Amino acid sequence: MGVTGDESKLLEQARSGDRSALARLLSVVERGGEPARLVGRLAHASAGSAHTIGITGPPRAGKSTLTSALVRVVRDAGHRIAVLAVDPSSPFTGGAILGDRVRMGDHALDPDVFIRSMASRGHLGGLSLAAPEAVRVLDAVGFGFVVVETVGVGQVEVEVAGETDTTVVVVNPGWGDAVQANKAGLLEVADVFCVNKADRPGASEARRDLEQMLDMSATGEWRPPVVDTVATDGTGVAELWATILAHRDAMMASGSLTRDRAHRVRIEVRRILARRLIEAAEARAQGEDFDAICATVVAGELDPWEAADRLLAE
Repeated sequence: MGVTGDESKLLEQARSGDRSALARLLSVVERGGEPARLVGRLAHASAGSAHTIGITGPPRAGKSTLTSALVRVVRDAGHRIAVLAVDPSSPFTGGAILGDRVRMGDHALDPDVFIRSMASRGHLGGLSLAAPEAVRVLDAVGFGFVVVETVGVGQVEVEVAGETDTTVVVVNPGWGDAVQANKAGLLEVADVFCVNKADRPGASEARRDLEQMLDMSATGEWRPPVVDTVATDGTGVAELWATILAHRDAMMASGSLTRDRAHRVRIEVRRILARRLIEAAEARAQGEDFDAICATVVAGELDPWEAADRLLAE
């Protein structure tokens, strides 16, 4: 199926600054299906310029407040920025739980800031397929920086935040007990560590713990710096932004930015392929032919594996 005029028109409107058109495009992406594929196809042709930043860490680390403070610093520097806030799904509506996302309301009237909450449920493939497409749309409409912020540190959320150009892991004083089970995953994705609420007791200990863990791990060419911030009053946020830019520049100089992006494309294509195969299998696992072949298994004429092979061969 080719690209329809509706998707193309919406993308052009979004590029011209129509926030409603952009919101509609992202809703299409989140719902999935053929319309989302068409939007993704359009966006892919003009995406690739934005630097993506993941912000993750344990709940109540102050990620939303930090993201809001970071947006302010980025805007002061004259850049356009979009935030994709990944929230757990509401058990009642399936929509994104905004929570303290309302704190980002300071930026609501800024035409060069766009903030969108995305639920971690949705179409087949869920967040791991929808989030990269949503980021691609934000990139394609002209945002130079796209932040992916997650509320929790579930495996999928950490993976999504980690599949960005620069991943910031936010922790608090006393963080060790709170995310003990998630340390390995967080260390694996972190490009920058941020000790937020650094005006509280235990901040120096949190920094020391992080440095010790980094000493014991293989960090490669780039050792994740540890930056102290107090997001509520903006302390250290400019330093955090400078560190993010330093990471971007280091990746560009070493060529790792291009390599990492190519690796993420492979991951995304693999996920899409897996989902397409699941969809094809589910389509075959119904109807009269499926019922008939299952009946032969019940009768002992075929084993389940041979039955599956025959369905696949068809």
